Amino acid sequence: MTKPLSDVTPNTWEFLRDPMIKPTGFREYDARWKYPDEINLPGVTALGLGLGTQMRRHGLKPVIAVGNDYRDYSLAIKNALIIGLMQAGIQVKDIGPCITPMAYFSSFHLDVPGVAMVTASHNPNGWTGVKMGFAMPLTHGPDEMGELKDIVLNGKGEPAEGGSCEFVPGVWDAYMDDLVGDFKMSRKLKVVCATGNGSASAYAPALFERIGVEVVASHNELDYTFPNYNPNPEAMEMLHDMSDSVKASGADFALGFDGDGDRCGVVDDEGEEIFADKVGVIMARDLVKLYPGSTFVADVKSTGLFASDPELQAAGAKADYWKTGHSHMKRRVHELGALAGFEKSGHYFMAGEVGRGYDDGMRVAVEICKLMDRNPDMKMSDLRKALPKTWSTPTMSPYCADTEKYDVLDRIVARVVKHAEDGGTFAGRAIATVVTVNGARVILDNGSWGLVRASSNTPNLVVVCESSDSDEEMRAIFKEIDGFIRTEDAVGDYDQSI
Repeated sequence: MTKPLSDVTPNTWEFLRDPMIKPTGFREYDARWKYPDEINLPGVTALGLGLGTQMRRHGLKPVIAVGNDYRDYSLAIKNALIIGLMQAGIQVKDIGPCITPMAYFSSFHLDVPGVAMVTASHNPNGWTGVKMGFAMPLTHGPDEMGELKDIVLNGKGEPAEGGSCEFVPGVWDAYMDDLVGDFKMSRKLKVVCATGNGSASAYAPALFERIGVEVVASHNELDYTFPNYNPNPEAMEMLHDMSDSVKASGADFALGFDGDGDRCGVVDDEGEEIFADKVGVIMARDLVKLYPGSTFVADVKSTGLFASDPELQAAGAKADYWKTGHSHMKRRVHELGALAGFEKSGHYFMAGEVGRGYDDGMRVAVEICKLMDRNPDMKMSDLRKALPKTWSTPTMSPYCADTEKYDVLDRIVARVVKHAEDGGTFAGRAIATVVTVNGARVILDNGSWGLVRASSNTPNLVVVCESSDSDEEMRAIFKEIDGFIRTEDAVGDYDQSI
């Protein structure tokens, strides 16, 4: 395999022959490229050879489970990846089209060390990528991704004998059995199931029906053109559609799933969108009654309520705020022995007695239904209203090129930290601290906060703000954060506003 290039262009002889990979596709915790503009099929094969070489370097049994999401080009990507893995002497267990958490589950079910899931996750059509790991529930983080990038881009892939591929049936059924067990609802629930025509369409409706939930279908037909909207339960377009479905059907709530099924979004019975971090607090309040003194991990984009909520404090719950990103969060939950981790993006990591520790939108759906079963007199809106009131922005993402975003962020963080060290205020309040574990989270003296960080998946910065005081303060915090961002000419417009 020749050393991959980044300047091969489509519709050329070289494009059909030579591996082409854009280096920026290697992210902090998975790989994402626009296809075929940033990676071609020979490039995917080079990635497979590199991944297989990495497995052998780590001394692992050379066996890996491989799946693909429901996009029209994902099968071709998966087959090209499998060729590279076989070139590296890896025995491939092809589990077919699936959602990402089913691929993770297959590592346990098939007792194999490696998993590679071909998916663009919630990215729009035209994107592809791979989520991978060697020690479930953990997946590749920055160190592993850096090692893989070096192997692939520098042509260090090492062919080996013994490669093979076989299709493995039955994983779908085993995964569904693992999710449900013998659980059945004892109260009646009517739930809008929103899948945006993505891969979760093959799972979520069947899961709800199995546990005795009445399903209100919302774009549950598999259609890789995504004719209604891109399946992303963090995007307001999907959440608003879920809200409309709840109001039209009189459902108890709506659950929505992203393109590869590892995230879940919630809309309550009044049609109110509940951001995933607030859903996490609701779930933590319920779980800590069953498991007192539990630790919960939240990403830096999440509400401050994990630490400040009186009910969680009274039950002895411990909060830990950590880096955004599914691999970072999985690793942190594992390291701390936490019961669960919650990301504002909708990744939930149920561990301990509740789950296997990886992010799984279907597992969250089951756990939310169990929560409602344990609270038969409560509506979802009751649980939302019982939380201390805060005012939060959606996750907003101003454009910044992948090649520039980390340098831009470093300069912004430095200016924010200096502002705090010089005694500066934020939105008219004193700054209590600036957390720089992942960007800059500026925490004010009343617990309100604002965050700027770099997206690990797309060419964007990420901005989130929350006030414990008022909508006006939330907007003032955003204005302060945006003021620091606007000192950088490389930052473009926001994808959505408040």
